[in-house]
Amino acid sequence: MSERPQLERLCVHESVSTKIPVEAFAEAFAELDVPVDIVDDDEAFDRTDAVASFRPRDAFLDAGWVHCIRAGYDEFDTAAYETEGVPLTNSTGIHDTTVGEIAVGYMVSLARMLHIYRDHQNENHWFEPEYERPFTVENERLCVVGLGTLGRGIAQRADALGMDVVGVRRSDESVPGVAELYHPDDLHEAIADARFVAIAVPHTPETEGMFSTPEFETMRDDAYLINVARGPIADEDALIDALDVGEIAGAGLDVFETEPLPADNPLWDFEEVIISPHRGSATNRYHLDIADLVMEIFDQYQAGEDLRNRVA
Repeated sequence: MSERPQLERLCVHESVSTKIPVEAFAEAFAELDVPVDIVDDDEAFDRTDAVASFRPRDAFLDAGWVHCIRAGYDEFDTAAYETEGVPLTNSTGIHDTTVGEIAVGYMVSLARMLHIYRDHQNENHWFEPEYERPFTVENERLCVVGLGTLGRGIAQRADALGMDVVGVRRSDESVPGVAELYHPDDLHEAIADARFVAIAVPHTPETEGMFSTPEFETMRDDAYLINVARGPIADEDALIDALDVGEIAGAGLDVFETEPLPADNPLWDFEEVIISPHRGSATNRYHLDIADLVMEIFDQYQAGEDLRNRVA
């Protein structure tokens, strides 16, 4: 690789507070051998600065390296980073446990009706469901669409619960815990027999609207959609229609086309829809997970090595 100036400072932009505590995040770099500063939009940068941020800023193009603390980097102008020769990295590859757990949590809750019991608890109501409604996830088929970090995390945990896990991916390379693989061209065949369908693909022009009316019509009427990837991958209006007419049984949703989800969105009103506020990765050590990744890439930069998770 061509020579690049050594980094002399790590700047933590205040926008990281959108997802993690900024002070604790900065303190996680205590062992780094350069100063760590919390900066705002008025800060100026040069090629000896590294920046960790949630939001993009034009001024970051003057830095030596920029890290987006989230997996989704679509707000960052990758073409501009390419033009300026500034490496841009993201935080993919660290969400297998956190997102895998919340996806499995949705499935267990939907199967065993934990969300329904909690609703009735709020009304001090002793609720007993119809005998046929609750079921176990064991031996139920889960189709994981996308087998990157998120998908593998979901598949591994579902397999441990005894689920019949199949997956959709372009490569035919086997994946631990996944019994059968389908090509994306065979998506309908893959989801047709699944009790649960989990979306775990990145949001790209190709995947936007990947799930719409034809897919919901293909799914079983007792099937549940899990979306822990990005909201626009599932056509929200089509999903609402499918829930309205009973084409699918319910959903566990952490992501939406518009966030925060507007108060008048019909998704709030479905008993069999579990909504969380895009917090699939949120734990009390998430800032440490990101800091570990940033320090790994920082060391790679200083050593002149290829950067993990480089997207521009």
